[in-house]
Order: sequence, then C-alpha cells, then structure tokens
Amino acid sequence: MTTQEVANQLVTYCKENNYKAAYDLYADDAVSIEMEGVPGEKVTKGKENIWNAYLQWAESIEEMHGGSVGEAVVAANHFVLPMSVDATFKEHGRMAFDELCMYQVENGKIKKAQFFYEVPSME
Repeated sequence: MTTQEVANQLVTYCKENNYKAAYDLYADDAVSIEMEGVPGEKVTKGKENIWNAYLQWAESIEEMHGGSVGEAVVAANHFVLPMSVDATFKEHGRMAFDELCMYQVENGKIKKAQFFYEVPSME
C-alpha cells in the first residue's frame, strides 16, 4: 500500500472503532512514541507490544463520551492525523484532549507512530 492508502485505511478503521484492524497496519517491528510525562512506557517497540499498550489504555477508560479522527495530511512517507478523545478514566476522572498523530510508512506498513498532545495533570 502507498502512504496515502495506509492513511486512508487507518482513518476508516478508527472511524469504525475497528482498532484491531488499525493496529494490523503496523509493521511487526514498529515503534510507538508517547509524550514525556504520561504514565507507562514512552517508547513501545513491536506491533504486539503496541497493541497490548493500547488494550491497557482502553481498559483504563470507564466511559467514552466522544472523540474524533480528522483527515490525513500526507507528505512523502509520512502522514499526520488530528484526533480527539473525551473520556472518563478509572483513576483520573474525565479528560478531553486533542492530539496530532504522526506516522511513518515503510513497505506499506506503519513503521513509526509518534503522538503530540498536552500532557494532562494526573493528580
């Protein structure tokens, strides 16, 4: 798949809440990088570990109130998606935030994902 095709497919899967299919777009040796200051690992390596980190994050949600996925902006082998989440977390209460998700594509798979957002206070 081209970078544009990967981006389009990821947007479709996210809008359908089909997260398993979305993470299947990752390469086996992909890397995911979170912002400094968030709980858990900042860098996660390997598709299976990235999927498990998502499952752990999803399990921390008590109630989802809303969220969105914008359209991809593609440049060469990278694309950026704007996303938002509004959720009540079991340990931290309700939080709403926006983020930019940047992806690097190699050989038709997501090789690197990096997320940019304001780190909410977890006090």
